[in-house]
Amino acid sequence: MTVKERLGRLREEMEKRNIGAYLVPMADFHHSEYVGAYFEEVKYISGFTGTNATVVVTMDEAGLWTDGRYFIQAERQLKDSTILLYRMAEEGVPTVAEFLRDKLPQGKAIGFDGRCIMADEAASYQKIAEEKKGSLYQSEDLIDLFWEDRPALPHEKTWVLKTEHAGRSVTDKLEDLRKTMEEKGAEAHLLSSLCDIAWLLNMRGDDIASVPVFLSFVYVTARECRLYIQDQAMTDQAGLHLRDANVDIRPYEAIYEDLPLMEEKSLLLDKKETNARLFDLIPDGVVVINDFNPTELSKAVKNETEIKDTIHAHIEDGIAVTHFIYWVKNAIKTEKLTELDADHKIREFREQADDFLDVSFETIAAYGPNAAMMHYSATPEEFSEMKPEGFLLVDSGGHYMTGTTDITRTIVLGPLTAEMKHDFTTVLRSHLRLMTAHFPQGCIGQNLDILARGPVWDEGLDYRCGTGHGVGHILNVHEGPQSFRWKVLDKSKVWELQEGMIITDEPGLYIENGYGIRTENELLVEFDRKTEYGKFLKLRPITYVPIDRDAINVEELTHLELKALNEYHEMVYQTLKDSFEGAELDWLREVTLPL
Repeated sequence: MTVKERLGRLREEMEKRNIGAYLVPMADFHHSEYVGAYFEEVKYISGFTGTNATVVVTMDEAGLWTDGRYFIQAERQLKDSTILLYRMAEEGVPTVAEFLRDKLPQGKAIGFDGRCIMADEAASYQKIAEEKKGSLYQSEDLIDLFWEDRPALPHEKTWVLKTEHAGRSVTDKLEDLRKTMEEKGAEAHLLSSLCDIAWLLNMRGDDIASVPVFLSFVYVTARECRLYIQDQAMTDQAGLHLRDANVDIRPYEAIYEDLPLMEEKSLLLDKKETNARLFDLIPDGVVVINDFNPTELSKAVKNETEIKDTIHAHIEDGIAVTHFIYWVKNAIKTEKLTELDADHKIREFREQADDFLDVSFETIAAYGPNAAMMHYSATPEEFSEMKPEGFLLVDSGGHYMTGTTDITRTIVLGPLTAEMKHDFTTVLRSHLRLMTAHFPQGCIGQNLDILARGPVWDEGLDYRCGTGHGVGHILNVHEGPQSFRWKVLDKSKVWELQEGMIITDEPGLYIENGYGIRTENELLVEFDRKTEYGKFLKLRPITYVPIDRDAINVEELTHLELKALNEYHEMVYQTLKDSFEGAELDWLREVTLPL
């Protein structure tokens, strides 16, 4: 069926159930950032392939909401679909809730799969429906009724992350969790976040591409811990590991049967991370303590083992990416190359590391105008040939047995215009200013974002995304709660930066129909010093890859910016030099010499 035909089928099902507006989120049952093929309903109903979107369908119209990373991509993919693009956070653009309040007919229901909409969001839709004398219809997944070749629910095998790499045992983590539960007055805790569950239980899986997690729920009391997981995902190793930690195993779907029977009188959960179907099953009389999952902050502050291992992973990754840069800058002079060649080659270099597991997200190898789309990825059906001129932007990363990496380099393939060099230098200045920040304890990422945006804002420009995000430990490459961004999207998640947090520094400029530029390193929050004004922290770069000097206007850098760049490059050289030889080593020395 075409997109128009699928919309027609959906409207037929809506009409049967008196539904005036139906929501299709890019979501699974756990509020995951990325989802498996089973959950790609947005792609199925609209054709849009980005990772963040909500489609709203009424009997007369349909709209898709997505953020600034995907405006260009969405505009292209929605062409001729009859679905309108709503650019989130842009002036004059209604939110999904505002659209529903305006468009929902009197007496009609708002429909959605209650497993894919979180409880707090569902509550806001409930209010809108009541205002229109309607209701919520969340007991069915309507798209499942006509998606005939829908992929199966994923159930890949799990594996155990040994304590030597996790740094702490499951028993220790559960003990800390129970202490926090007691402090909050909770007899039980329901955990739905897949990354938190994987971290808590020192287990990993493969149910989401490039995110080593497994579909599951966890229910914890003072005396027991129950893991709800698909039988097919369990291995003998995982079963023994869980028994040693006194974790009981239950079928994945049994959480919907067990929760209404809970005997505990108070339940800690995060309504932003708990799906509406589950939330509605909590027995009357149970006190719900709506607060952050305690594991969210615990996994964000890396322990000594995680930090040591992550630095090792970055050295392995730095070797691979530096090999790639040397290769592409030389190969483009004599070979016909495409973005797919770049994608395959950088993975090939990463796979040479003994402890490489997988890429940490789908590689963005974007040449020329394609790089203006922040999350563009070449496919066998749609890709561009590279030429010995302009920029190649490569945003990529890897999962290693020791940690997760995320790095972006904008690579010069040949002659540049004066404007391109100026823009590259502006982005570099933004990157360096944040990288060298010193700040008092208590600062949040929003306090520091101006350091990166300053040089860009001075040009009357901006980039439609955050400046940085946390990175998981062999988990989701985008991890909270810490971030660098000036727009506070969720005021409840404004967290101060703490020692042990890892966070990216990735300002950029994206010129539609022109080019894209981004420079990204990961930074470790460390102790700096203590003065009469209190404790100060600093940011230490743990990414070890040269920044392309061929695009830098040195005269535009301040004295401190130039000093920071030269010091960074010397660190890169000293870290990587023993892993290179011959012409590559000579090149590495040349591209890291002081400017």
